[in-house]
Amino acid sequence: MAAVGVLALQGSFNEHIAALARLGVKGMEIRKPEQLQNVTSLIIPGGESTTMAKLAEFHNLFPALREFVQMGKPVWGTCAGLIFLANKAIGQKTGGQELVGGLDCTVHRNYFGSQIQSFEAELTVPELACKEGGPETFRGVFIRAPAILEVGPGVDVLAECPVPSTNVLYSSSAVQIQEVDFVLILWKQCESGY
Repeated sequence: MAAVGVLALQGSFNEHIAALARLGVKGMEIRKPEQLQNVTSLIIPGGESTTMAKLAEFHNLFPALREFVQMGKPVWGTCAGLIFLANKAIGQKTGGQELVGGLDCTVHRNYFGSQIQSFEAELTVPELACKEGGPETFRGVFIRAPAILEVGPGVDVLAECPVPSTNVLYSSSAVQIQEVDFVLILWKQCESGY
């Protein structure tokens, strides 16, 4: 059975490996570049993206991660993982952080603000319901979440989260963000489907 790699530098990697096990899928912790050769797909979990980037740089993982993505292997990024996969990130800490890239989008690192500004919202996802069955809505949970502000032409948007343009949730003297009417939730379609 092919293993799914889970980047295990910091963050929720244990939870992802446990979820894979419940599905009967072997999860493998990835901490070194050579370990990527033993997996066919990769999950980059949530966590603190700046810390994860520093650890990835320390372990010289960025070249191997970029090559893995460029080879077209399936990669899923949640929260900090999304930031890693974005081609462009704004709202970063001073000095920024390295990105793996490969997902044609602009992401705002912590658009929704602090932990106390977390929220849940019902999202309409008709394309998923059509392809996978089930209800046309999905309960989205936004906990110190990044926001996808723009996507390129090769990215399919599956859902949008309305954000009142008069209610910018994140501000910083170092970062100016644009006001938007919605935040995009997406999934990049690969050749083999979703």
